[in-house]
Parts: sequence; C-alpha cells; structure tokens
Amino acid sequence: MQETLGILLYAPWIYVIVAASILLDVFVPFLPSGVLVVTAATAAAGTAADVAGLPTPGPDQALPHLLLLVLCATTASVVGDLLAHRLALRGGRRFDSAIARSRRLDAAQQRLATALRGRGGGPLVVLARFAPAGRAVVSLGAGVARRRTREYLPWSALAAVVWTGYSVGVGYLGGHLLGVSWLSTGLSLIALIGAGFVAARLLRPSPAAETPAAVPQAP
Repeated sequence: MQETLGILLYAPWIYVIVAASILLDVFVPFLPSGVLVVTAATAAAGTAADVAGLPTPGPDQALPHLLLLVLCATTASVVGDLLAHRLALRGGRRFDSAIARSRRLDAAQQRLATALRGRGGGPLVVLARFAPAGRAVVSLGAGVARRRTREYLPWSALAAVVWTGYSVGVGYLGGHLLGVSWLSTGLSLIALIGAGFVAARLLRPSPAAETPAAVPQAP
C-alpha cells in the first residue's frame, strides 16, 4: 500500500480526481470524495516521496502536497455548492416539487429556509457539510428558498474550509502517527464518518419540533 499511495500522491491527476469527486458529490452524494481526501493526506504524512522512490525538493515535502490538496478540495467544494445553488435557483419549481414528495426533505428544506433567514443559518450550513447528503440538501434548498448568492456564499466557503481542514487534518495525523498503512487510513476514515454521524444527530429536529401543537377543543 505504501508504494501505491506514494505513486498516486505524486501523480498530478490525483488532484484532478479529488477535485472532480468533490465537485460532483453535491449531485451524486455517494461519491467517495472524503475517502480520497483522507487517503491523500495520509500518504502525504507518510513521506510519500521516499516511499515512491522519487526525489524531493526539500525536507518538508509533505507541506506543498497538503497545501495543494487543501486548495483543490476547498475550491471544488465551493464551486460545486454554487453550481447546485444556481441550478436550484433557476429551476426552483421543479426542485420544489421533487423535494415535496419526501417528507424528510421537505421538512429539512423548510427548516433550512427558516434558518437562513435568521442568524442560525450559517452554522447550519457548516454543520450540514459533514452530514451524509447534507451538502446537497443545503445547496439545493438554499436555491429553492430563493436565498441570494451573497447570503449563501460566505457560509458555503466557511463550510468548505472547515470540512477540508478536518478531513486533511485527520488523514495527516493518522499517517504521521501510524505511518502509511491501511490501519491509519481506516482510523482516519472512522474519524470522518464519526463527524458525519454527530452532524446528522445535531441536525435532526427535536421531538417537540416535530410534534404538532394540540388543537384546543371547543367546549
């Protein structure tokens, strides 16, 4: 695995694959964008140049690859969010009718619209970036709710930076402490999945919010 990860990290097209996966997973949520980011960060932490038998420009060969990885992942995340937002903004009626068919998506979309109108919308966008399919619900929901780009873009950028920083961080930490191995990559992925589970739990509405208020009966 060490030789494979080292060679892949030093191949320029690995960054293209990472960027394309992150760009498209707002439309196809099952793409393994997080897995690719964590794996690339793990390989960078394990001094991939030495593993691949390639020359390095200096003693800190991991830093340039980590910076390039963060730049690619963050940019692709923001661009993907904007594309989904603009698409839903232009075809709002079609997306609105599709979302209305699902009770969960409809409730999430209404909650998002309410949050974006207040001060709680920003943290919701950042938190949803970690939840499974949360990015798609937020980006498309913001467009359906007619949220302006200038209202949504800053929080989308912050969500991209936080998600990328966490993904690269856990991958780098796992590779730095345990070396480039399946164990370090697996533990880093567990940390990423765990963050998604926590985010999904926090985004789940409370039972009091889901229970409709009792209608007083006439005497």
